Amino acid sequence: MAEKKSYVFEENNVPFQICHATNCLALDNNDLLVTWFAGSREGNNDIAIWISRFSKGEWEKSVVIADDKEEPNWNPVLHQLKGGRLLLFYKVGRDIHSWRTMIRISDDRGKTWTEPRELVPGDKGGRGPVRTKVLTLSDYSLLAGSSSEQGVWTTFTDRSIDEGKSWVRSESIALDDISYHGEKTVSHTDIEVSEQSFYGRGIIQPTLWESKSGNVHMLMRSSEGRIYRADSADFGKTWSSAYATSLPNNNSGIDVVQLTNGSLVLCYNPVAENWGKRSPLRLAISKDNGNTWKDIYTLEEGEGEYSYPSITRKDQTIYLSYTWNRKRVAVWQFEEKELEE
Repeated sequence: MAEKKSYVFEENNVPFQICHATNCLALDNNDLLVTWFAGSREGNNDIAIWISRFSKGEWEKSVVIADDKEEPNWNPVLHQLKGGRLLLFYKVGRDIHSWRTMIRISDDRGKTWTEPRELVPGDKGGRGPVRTKVLTLSDYSLLAGSSSEQGVWTTFTDRSIDEGKSWVRSESIALDDISYHGEKTVSHTDIEVSEQSFYGRGIIQPTLWESKSGNVHMLMRSSEGRIYRADSADFGKTWSSAYATSLPNNNSGIDVVQLTNGSLVLCYNPVAENWGKRSPLRLAISKDNGNTWKDIYTLEEGEGEYSYPSITRKDQTIYLSYTWNRKRVAVWQFEEKELEE
């Protein structure tokens, strides 16, 4: 990727009207995979999971890798295990509060996939990663950030010690000082999301990092105008209460990645309004484990929706993808030293 910024596909060269919720992953062979959901409108039955590969200097043709056909598909997340096996997690269901999490597996770096199966058989509500990447912790367990959107939104984590075959759920993390009685939380917005998203308050879609062995932290999207945080000292088995940070949040997705020297880079919309504008989209850096932050780069600004970033690192290269006006998938590449200067 010679340019810092590229687009996975041209807007007029795909058979869908909208795309959203990207997730990117740099593979062990240096290919870059980006996946997202797309169709006619968020929440419609034709919403499927798409993927594209950046290899040998160009983006390959985007293809569908999961399509339930009878219900919408949501929020794909890719993860590569140490031996090379790829895991694809995604949600299926019309109602967000009763999502089922599906998993497909690839042993050829995403060229072919197994048939889907439920990640946790019988679950209704969505286990495993809800939107952001899965962490491989220092004890080799997998930790996924998840959440529930029913009434008061809550966050939790799922932990696996057998490479994703089984999962143990943490207790839910909730905000103690909010109430919700079924009313809409926004009266007008230009954001094209499923109508059900405008109901509920709380914290969802955590993004995770491990500062030292066993000490894991999360930042969470919220309806309260701020990014919230919680901390764990036991590999994500138990968590502190959630507390507000100084970072603004517009009730839209965020993502964080840890650099090789321990600094954190956050991608977010710095807008302190529930269902506020999803512009600008910026990078911020923290050199004290997320206690303080400094904006360092503006990826997008002006009118439009630039949202739901996915940010990951391979060696000292940072990759990030996001929704560009619901019409395209934008991808950036940085070297760590560019973000530390």
